[in-house]
Amino acid sequence: MSTAVELLDQGHEVDIYDSKSFVGGKVGSFVDKQGNHIEMGLHVFFGCYNNLFRLMKKVGAEKNLLVKDHTHTFVNKGGDIGELDFRFPIGAPIHGMRAFLTTNQLGTYDKARNAVALALSPVVRALVDPDGAMQNIRDLDNISFSEWFMSKGGTRKSIQRMWDPVAYALGFIDCDNISARCMLTIFSLFATKTEASLLRMLKGSPDVYLSGPIRKYITDRGGRFHLRWGCREVLYDRSADGGVYVTGLAMSKATEKKTVKADAYVAACDVPGIKRLLPQDWRESQFFDNIYKLVGVPVVTVQLRYNGWVTELKDLERSRQLRQASGLDNLLYTPDADFSCFADLALTSPADYYIEGQGSLLQCVLTPGDPYMPLLNDEIIKRVTKQVLVLFPSSQGLEVTWSSVVKIGQSLYREGPGKDPFRPDQKTPIKNFFLAGSYTKQDYIDSMEGATLSGRLASAFICGAGEELVALPNYLLKK
Repeated sequence: MSTAVELLDQGHEVDIYDSKSFVGGKVGSFVDKQGNHIEMGLHVFFGCYNNLFRLMKKVGAEKNLLVKDHTHTFVNKGGDIGELDFRFPIGAPIHGMRAFLTTNQLGTYDKARNAVALALSPVVRALVDPDGAMQNIRDLDNISFSEWFMSKGGTRKSIQRMWDPVAYALGFIDCDNISARCMLTIFSLFATKTEASLLRMLKGSPDVYLSGPIRKYITDRGGRFHLRWGCREVLYDRSADGGVYVTGLAMSKATEKKTVKADAYVAACDVPGIKRLLPQDWRESQFFDNIYKLVGVPVVTVQLRYNGWVTELKDLERSRQLRQASGLDNLLYTPDADFSCFADLALTSPADYYIEGQGSLLQCVLTPGDPYMPLLNDEIIKRVTKQVLVLFPSSQGLEVTWSSVVKIGQSLYREGPGKDPFRPDQKTPIKNFFLAGSYTKQDYIDSMEGATLSGRLASAFICGAGEELVALPNYLLKK
């Protein structure tokens, strides 16, 4: 959709085909038969998501973001709270230094060692030379964050109590398995931009407040959506000089079939999607073969509706009253449960998720998701509710009145050490075939911002190839 918006603004015609019944991909949502909004995951908007905010402003959706307190909250066993508190009159980098030096999530020794590691990182260079620091950060792609952090004096306890939950929230894998590049990219943004660490969440479901406005912008400008249409095959041919070009897409919807032809084709997929779509012969090209070296991470998202307010921590009386929504209104991290990041959507996104007379709607992201993938939904719910009770004494005696489980076998690509070089550019060796998706080459991690930026880059490559694309039909006639 990001690509479509940019192309429509340049005067192009756009058709979007999606095999699902709803738009938005991993940021999509839908309403079940009982009227409940089901999300693909927990979506949090960091203040450094400039490309996404630009897109939202363009389509009139920026008003749908609710700004949260400028603090990152960790919930520990028994309802004890730790914070990285960025609320300070002086902005970056002072507010960040204060947050890390005063956090109660770590003890004095671990905070000191944490400070030393960060002081020896490219983050310091980013304060005066952002481009140079980014190059230093890219050069650290071959090692894990744990390797880098421990080599600079950081402690294992800091990783366990603070950085693992953050890594799980960013990439669904822990610090031993996530690239140092991934984590330090975020750190450099936090250090140099005051707003970068400020979190926002949608006032309601993505389908209504994010995907919906983008879709309307596209259709208002003549763009067309074709839902439940899946691509069975990319049709292609070779020119006399051996070059490959796409001749069409073989599409199907239930028993219907058709071939779609266009001047340019954009495969806006995730990692498993693009692997299924690409013709096997194209793996002769290293450009395409590299994609198969990327793998996805399984993730399970659980929603739990309670008949009271779970995140009241230790206040049992407040947790049981239903007159007023109460609890922690922010993204929450924890080192003490299998859901390392979660939120009470009834508080953070009340437009669709607060229901009068009902309580919390916890949305919990289970990472790593591997152990949960083979389990039945009832068993998953049982395990998660037991862990909720460990974190929140206020949930004692409350009942789960509704629940949902969404499993995605391969979600984000696994941002492990050494994987960044395999991410493809949006422009491919095939003149009329382009890529978009957060796994493609761009300096943001696999995220909503990365997806939006990849779409802008894809559209720029298409516009830049305009003369070649116009000349291609005449060239093929001479073939």
